[in-house]
Amino acid sequence: MTDSSFNIFVYSFFSYLNIILLKITFLGTGTSQGIPVIGCKHEVCISEDPKDKRLRSSILIQEKDTNVVIDCGPDFRQQMLRVDIDHLDALLFTHIHADHTAGIDDIRSFTLRQGSMKVYAKKDVLQNLQERFAYIFAKEDRYEGAPSIDVFEVFDRKFTIKQIDFQPIEVLHGKLKILGYRTNDFAYLTDVKTIEQEQLKKLQNLEVLVINALRIDWHPTHLNLEEALSLIEKIKPKRCYFTHISHMLGLHAEVSKILPQNVFLAYDGLSIDLN
Repeated sequence: MTDSSFNIFVYSFFSYLNIILLKITFLGTGTSQGIPVIGCKHEVCISEDPKDKRLRSSILIQEKDTNVVIDCGPDFRQQMLRVDIDHLDALLFTHIHADHTAGIDDIRSFTLRQGSMKVYAKKDVLQNLQERFAYIFAKEDRYEGAPSIDVFEVFDRKFTIKQIDFQPIEVLHGKLKILGYRTNDFAYLTDVKTIEQEQLKKLQNLEVLVINALRIDWHPTHLNLEEALSLIEKIKPKRCYFTHISHMLGLHAEVSKILPQNVFLAYDGLSIDLN
């Protein structure tokens, strides 16, 4: 049985028993340029290992018949074709940058079939999207083919999408305040540079933490590998997966050898199950 088949079997079995089980699928694990970078001859960019091929960062969260995506960058269409889902209940955004938002037009493939899509984001993200994609947010004289959305502003409190609860986690991406999200004992944080103590309290007792580790060298707005490992020591999740990875972190196979026992490099298409 392949890893993919086994994950489907486990998910179906626990769903049959009516036990809450989250399935997390990494739609993309790359940084803003993806890997390979256009025109780049770095060893990671020319690697033939499929785990070194990274689309822009995004995840799919599934529980029973509920599908929620966090961030939809320019690779969103390709990512949705890979996972082959026929409906999407909601789209959550972490922040305004294009590698996390530029694919919003492609949600119309869902909205034309299922009706309006629920979109959750901070006020500044919603304002930025409205400026960049005015035709989607228009109240009057709407373009017939534009995605239909229902907008929900995210505040510092839990909200629920069908049966899944989400707790926003505010982090700093350089000086920019952005959001991560926690649901049950799982948390997804990307583009982090620092986290204030009050927000760290919301990350206690995690089964799985996903967090960015951009590269080996220091970066002004992202955690590097050393900083990410140090933060993991503070949060103490049972398991941690790195995402938002650049080619400058190194080859997947080589970096994996030097990580602590409970820390892993995520890769595109990886699925994990949590109950």
